[in-house]
Amino acid sequence: MRILLVEDDPMIGEAVLDALRAEHYAVDWVRDGAMADTALATGTYDLVLLDLGLPRRDGLDVLRGLRAKKSAVPVLVATARDAIGDRIAGLDAGADDYVVKPYDTHELLARIRALLRRSAGRGEPVYSHKGVTLDPATRQASVHGEPVKLSAREWAVLEPMLARPGVVFSRAQLEEKLYGWKDEVSSNAVEVYVHGLRRKLGADLIQTVRGLGYVVPRE
Repeated sequence: MRILLVEDDPMIGEAVLDALRAEHYAVDWVRDGAMADTALATGTYDLVLLDLGLPRRDGLDVLRGLRAKKSAVPVLVATARDAIGDRIAGLDAGADDYVVKPYDTHELLARIRALLRRSAGRGEPVYSHKGVTLDPATRQASVHGEPVKLSAREWAVLEPMLARPGVVFSRAQLEEKLYGWKDEVSSNAVEVYVHGLRRKLGADLIQTVRGLGYVVPRE
């Protein structure tokens, strides 16, 4: 999953960046509202973690602009603005959730997982399909109850497909789940990780759709 982190405080940004990457998210970090607008216009994200008190353009304006473009990407506002009026303004502007600084990192990660579930149209906290189970909270995978060790990038390829059975993901879409701006992209990375997943989880779990990409079939 790919997250856009919008935070101007370098200490907070570094701490959140490390926490997100430790959970195997691909993260792009920008430090002002104008850069956030550019990133959102040129990239595809599964979630935006948005501060409000930003240089160059206020985070609330970034949020309103995003929703004016009919974007449905989940937005979690993380800010020091703690007045009830500020929370109401953020939620009414289109935020999906609102957390006040200083926040607990574990709570922040739990809120992110909840928003990603909702955006995938799922309520249950664990993804389970055809005997394969992924628990995003513990980062544990199993096949018919037997634990299986997945690499961070194998997980990053599998999670979006297992969350949305029947949806075809192109190689480019899966690459976006794997890499942030500063990561070096290997030309055959997705194919390598899909091969590893088939070996560990079963050859029929992920199917190739010729000319389109990969899918975890519904049935």
